[in-house]
Parts: sequence; structure tokens; C-alpha cells
Amino acid sequence: MKKFVLALIVLTLSLLAACGNEEEGNAEGSKTVKVGVSGGDTRTWDYIAEIAKDQGLEVELVKFNDYVQPNIALAEGEIDANAFQTISYFDEFKADQNLDLEAIASTVIAPMGLYSKKHKALEDLPDGATIALPNEGTNFGRALLLLQEAGLITLTDDFEGIGAEDKIKENPKNLKIEAVAAGNTPRFLDDVDASIINNNFAVEAELALDEALFHESATAKPYINIIAAQTGDADRPELQQLVEIYHSEDVEKFIIDTYKGSSIPTFVSLEELLNYKDSWK
Repeated sequence: MKKFVLALIVLTLSLLAACGNEEEGNAEGSKTVKVGVSGGDTRTWDYIAEIAKDQGLEVELVKFNDYVQPNIALAEGEIDANAFQTISYFDEFKADQNLDLEAIASTVIAPMGLYSKKHKALEDLPDGATIALPNEGTNFGRALLLLQEAGLITLTDDFEGIGAEDKIKENPKNLKIEAVAAGNTPRFLDDVDASIINNNFAVEAELALDEALFHESATAKPYINIIAAQTGDADRPELQQLVEIYHSEDVEKFIIDTYKGSSIPTFVSLEELLNYKDSWK
């Protein structure tokens, strides 16, 4: 009899636990997606989270302080997606770390610009003008590509995003390149004819994008930012929903109105995004 009563108690407790779990699941109602971001400015993702919540999708932002951990966390399954990096950085990082990740959508570009205190227009740059460039490998290559896009130089056929001055094939204005730390590029504006400045440092120096002699546009494909996920997860319904929200007209307008050119919505197709190396040719 005692064994029967004990079994009955165990069965009852099991049923109650099961009911509790079922109620918890029903209470949640919506699916949750963890998105890793880096840096303190999450205004766009906060806005996306509001829209997603109305559509039954909870977006939980997981914040990181560097450009390494978001990809490691994604590879280890601690988050479902991340959004903080350019496609070229992503490809280089995942190859170096042997991570099984893939880009699933484009987001924005934070345009690098060519600024000057001495000249008002691109055509005013004299022969032999000195241009300050950020000296880090990928940033230096990005700056060279910007000069090519501006029509000031031509790069060698084997240019692949990273390089030094030996990647300059043609330099008709005999521009002189001065490589400096990226954070110092705004400070060199008094000493050079022009300086190529990363967007974040330009913002810190209170340089508006429309002050630039020339700046990147949505055509600078290697430097488009992305949403990344684990390989094979691109078709997950909740991730597809997330991409659809990001690429909506509402979010596009929010980014344009909020960032006023310092962040440009760049919603290209996945095929175009993945073939960014074509722009180096």
C-alpha cells in the first residue's frame, strides 16, 4: 500500500511539473532571438526590437566590448546572430579562427571620408598633395580603395583589400601618402592637404559627412556591415523575420533620420554582398 501511495505521489508531482512547463511555454508566447552587438549605440536594434515584439518575436541584445567575442559566442551557440562587422572583416576573421559561420544579410555602411581644411573640393587637390591615411592593414587598404573610387589613383590588379603603397598602380597627381594611426587622422588635417578618416573618428572630431571632399557610398561593398549566423541557420524562420524587419522601409527611414549620413542603409542582395571582391578588380 505504501509503495502504491509513493508511486501516486511521484506521478502527481511529475504531472504538475509538466503542466508548469507547459504554462511557462504558453506564457512566453513568442520566440526569442539573441543578437550580439558591439559598442554602446544600439538605437537601431532597440527600434527593431520594438517592431519585432509586435510581431511575436523577442529580440534580446547581447552586448560585447570588442570585435572578437561576438563571433566566438556565435560559433559556440551562445547567441543566434550578431551584427557589428563588415563583410570583409568577417571573412578574414572566420578564416583565421576556422569558424563555421555565414553572412545572412547586409545592414549599413559607416562611410569613410576624405576631409580637408585647406581645400573645398576634390578637384582642388594640387599635384603632389599629401594625404594622411590610417596605417592599419585593412584600413589602409580601405583608404586606397576610396582614393581609387574618387578617381585619384588606380590600384594593381592583385589588390585584395589589404596593402601598402606598392598596390598603387597609377598616381597621376603624384599624391604623397602619409600613414598615421587611425585615431590621429583628424589631428593631421592642419598638416596635410587632406586626411582619410574612419567614420567613428570623424564623428568624434565633429566632422559632418557632407564636409568630406569625397566619401564612401553604398557601392563600397567590402565595407558593408552584415548580420551573421551559424552556417546552415540562414533559413531559420525567426532569423528570416529579423532580416525582413531590418530591411523594411520603417527601419531604413529610422536609420536615415537618426544618423543623418553617418550610417547609410545598404540593403543589397546576399549574392551581391558575398561577391564584394569583384569591386577590387
